Amino acid sequence: MAGRNVSGVEIGGGERISFPARFNVAVPFIDRHLTEGRGTKAAIRTADGTVTYAQLAQRVDATGRGLLGRGLKPGDRVLMVVKDCPQFFHLFWGAIKAGIVPVPLNTLLRAADYAYMIEDSGCTLVAYSPEFAAEVEPALAQLGAKAPPALKVTGDASIGADQAGPALAPHLAKPTDDCFWLYSSGSTGRPKGAVHRQRDMVVTSEFYGVRTLGVRADDVCYSAAKLFFAYGLGNAMTFPLWAGGTAVLDPSRPTPDSTFANIETFRPTLYFGVPTLYAAQLAALEQKKPDFSSVRACVSAGEALPADIFRRWQEKTGTLILDGIGSTEMLHIFLGNRLDDYRPGTSGRPVPGYTAEIRDADGNKVKQGDSGRLWMRGDSAAAYYWNKPEKTAETMVGGWLDTGDTYRQDDDGYYIYEGRSDDMLKVGGIWCSPVEIEACLIAHPAVLESAVVGRADADGLVKPQAFVVLKPGHDGGAKLTDMLMAHCKQTLAPYKYPRWVDYVAELPKTATGKIQRFMLRT
Repeated sequence: MAGRNVSGVEIGGGERISFPARFNVAVPFIDRHLTEGRGTKAAIRTADGTVTYAQLAQRVDATGRGLLGRGLKPGDRVLMVVKDCPQFFHLFWGAIKAGIVPVPLNTLLRAADYAYMIEDSGCTLVAYSPEFAAEVEPALAQLGAKAPPALKVTGDASIGADQAGPALAPHLAKPTDDCFWLYSSGSTGRPKGAVHRQRDMVVTSEFYGVRTLGVRADDVCYSAAKLFFAYGLGNAMTFPLWAGGTAVLDPSRPTPDSTFANIETFRPTLYFGVPTLYAAQLAALEQKKPDFSSVRACVSAGEALPADIFRRWQEKTGTLILDGIGSTEMLHIFLGNRLDDYRPGTSGRPVPGYTAEIRDADGNKVKQGDSGRLWMRGDSAAAYYWNKPEKTAETMVGGWLDTGDTYRQDDDGYYIYEGRSDDMLKVGGIWCSPVEIEACLIAHPAVLESAVVGRADADGLVKPQAFVVLKPGHDGGAKLTDMLMAHCKQTLAPYKYPRWVDYVAELPKTATGKIQRFMLRT
């Protein structure tokens, strides 16, 4: 691959990228498109209209000026509970260009989650879409005098992005300086702030976006996974911006009907989903025949894609689903299948720029074919977890990241996922803690104890299964099951509710009283 210079970032043919001693990553992602002649090209398309690269650059600058005008300073954090819309881009990149640290949050969470992250982050501003006011505003009220100012994002005017003014001078930083955060759930259910650096989005966009997936300037990228995910952030924002392509945004919850309609309307060339959605789309394809002719490749991540879904999707649509695995800590996919190198039922091979090792409990590499814990190394890895030095030291060791996933490598070098190394569940591509679901169930007056494990549904996708011990005087049955599911849906993020509830006399426990979830899985 021939070398090229992208606003001072030297991209060679090897597996390292050379960065200037000081730069601002908003320049290569936003500003350089004007000098390269893309000002009139569509950067973003939505049902409401198009944002060109020139408009995007102007609104990013205006938003950055607006944040500084509100008293925010370089290094301050702004939490974003913002739907997939152009204003997400304007806030995210405007903050970065001004030296402010944007922190996009999962928009499916509850007030208690937001209150924790607002306090944990020490943010200076909370920006949120009106759709999420019912959870964000109670979170702010819960913090009382400790709550930071809030900004309701109703459009460009609400964040100052429609104001004319001078170009915003980029706040220069080292490639390894803090740039943005993403919160990742931990095994206790408490979110962890993964602190990413200035260079990280360049690394993922070049090594996975360009070199693995082949994203080009003529690509139109549509991601059903939302921007607040590390996965969606790359799919729907950094990959198209890095290549000079176009992003399609839809703020609504993705369904088979909505995704089919968007594919037919916007004609994307690259489509990004998660296995749960692909399974639902396949069921819908029994009755519908949407036009997939624009799509040259589909991508899946978030959880392992069953080989059967891969085969049925190819039969129905004529396109491949390229499965891969990434993480919030590594920012995007680091093991992936490619159009010219894929194997159904596997996570593929390491993406250029990344090194994988499968290790045993003592940290030694296992023999090929043996199972072990997956460790990864690459330049997009988060620098540390905010306020969690012990977790940082445990997970980020000597430049390696302990992914917490169990893998084995087949004879041909493809990596095969075998489950989490702990008890975390990934439901619809989103991590959730069984402890959190158990605590919710126990809060119901009929429940004495509960334990939650993962169980594969008919499509081979993992969903929560609850085992419940009832208090005396209560009988299990369909009516109580419906009540417990409704209770969880009302209390937790909606994807976390148990899909099955089994009533048992007791739970298996260790001598010290810890629940033995592995016994429930069998």
